[in-house]
Amino acid sequence: MFSASGQKLFRSLNTPAKVQDFLNTIPINFEPDGIDTAKSPLMVMRTHSAHCLEGAMLGAYILSLHGHKPLLMHLDTSNDWNHIIAPFKVSDHWGALSKTNHAVLRYREPVYRTLRELALSYFHEYFTDDGRKTLRSYSRPLNLNSFEKGWECEEENLWGIDEAMEEIKHYAIAPEIVLKNLRKADALEREAGKLTEWKS
Repeated sequence: MFSASGQKLFRSLNTPAKVQDFLNTIPINFEPDGIDTAKSPLMVMRTHSAHCLEGAMLGAYILSLHGHKPLLMHLDTSNDWNHIIAPFKVSDHWGALSKTNHAVLRYREPVYRTLRELALSYFHEYFTDDGRKTLRSYSRPLNLNSFEKGWECEEENLWGIDEAMEEIKHYAIAPEIVLKNLRKADALEREAGKLTEWKS
């Protein structure tokens, strides 16, 4: 179970912006020694580190305490790291929480009319070191309420949620003929893309 101070903290994080600000204070989980993890919100709070999936699960859980559905969305790429965000809805518009070490694949204000619009907001800044734009598809939302009650306090890795994100239905960003002819991010964009928040 979460500590009394943890529960008090979660109650105080009563807007998506406050949740995002809290997620930003948690150091990145670089998975030291090459050991993959999929930590629950409880274990993130205990270890004080999170990567994108772990941060999204924690953020979605906190949002659920304030009336939002605990949702995750998978952003799938070509020859790049995939990303997971926690979408939320305010007045019929979508925004997203995001735990990342980079300067751009971050929080999105709830100004997007559809989940597709939300996913597309990540497209131009999603590129490799040599400038290739790599975002290829996005998933329908995964509602974490569909998993066994108590997932947020599980002490073992949540591989079932990780696998579900890979298997859920995805939608293509654009036709293949378009994706074959993308302009690379230019030198200034690539330099800006090197900014990181936490050092490994």
